[in-house]
Amino acid sequence: MIRSLYTAVSGLISLENKQSNIVNNITNANTTGFKGDNLSIKSFDEVMIQNRDKVVNGKNITQKLGAISLGAKIDSVDTAFTQGLIKSTDKKTDFAIEGRGFFAIQKQTNAGNEVVYTRDGSFKVGNDGYLINTDGDRVLGMNKSTGTLEPIFVGGDEFVLDRNNNLYIGDRATHTLATADFQDYKTLEKIGDNYYRGTNPIYNAQVSVAQGSLEASNVSVSNEMVNMITTMRSFETNQKIIQTIDETLGKAANEIGVVK
Repeated sequence: MIRSLYTAVSGLISLENKQSNIVNNITNANTTGFKGDNLSIKSFDEVMIQNRDKVVNGKNITQKLGAISLGAKIDSVDTAFTQGLIKSTDKKTDFAIEGRGFFAIQKQTNAGNEVVYTRDGSFKVGNDGYLINTDGDRVLGMNKSTGTLEPIFVGGDEFVLDRNNNLYIGDRATHTLATADFQDYKTLEKIGDNYYRGTNPIYNAQVSVAQGSLEASNVSVSNEMVNMITTMRSFETNQKIIQTIDETLGKAANEIGVVK
């Protein structure tokens, strides 16, 4: 009886985490370049239930009663890297990636500068003349003279991106907009602020970037609402199971177990 209570509670914990994941997706439905997550739940490994060895006709016999589940747990949280809708904004500082790839950003942390990656191409020119994103972090590019990865300084000049991701500032191409791709997106880690952390990036791979556009989130609000209702119904069912078990335990302790 106690085991069934533990099993039902493990289901509640898993469903609560799934609900939080759905809420996070809905919250970011209007976040530029956001990729939704899907939380998967699986059961613990089943265990075999059997009686202790007993002697029958002079022989030791073990009676197997069957398998029992020990509850559910979170299996994985997988990000769906499907393409979001590309929307035209006609702003020269807006960029959208079509297909695979990420923008490289220099993020300021307590430990120093770190290169992180994002699909959010909402950029602008900072007061110091560098190309930055909405968080104030600098956008990175490949210096065409030195081949080094560095923040892009545009000053007050107009800039245009060509089909090869060369950024023409004024009348000359000083940088290539730094875009990165990864062989396995499962190795990417979400670190907040619409950023990803990844290892072994492939810079300046075949990444198509459109200037004057932004990529919308790939979250479908209608699908997430259906998932939320389904999760809530499952949560309510587990609650009723726990209530029934609690009432049964109460009767077993207060009525059946009373010595008269």
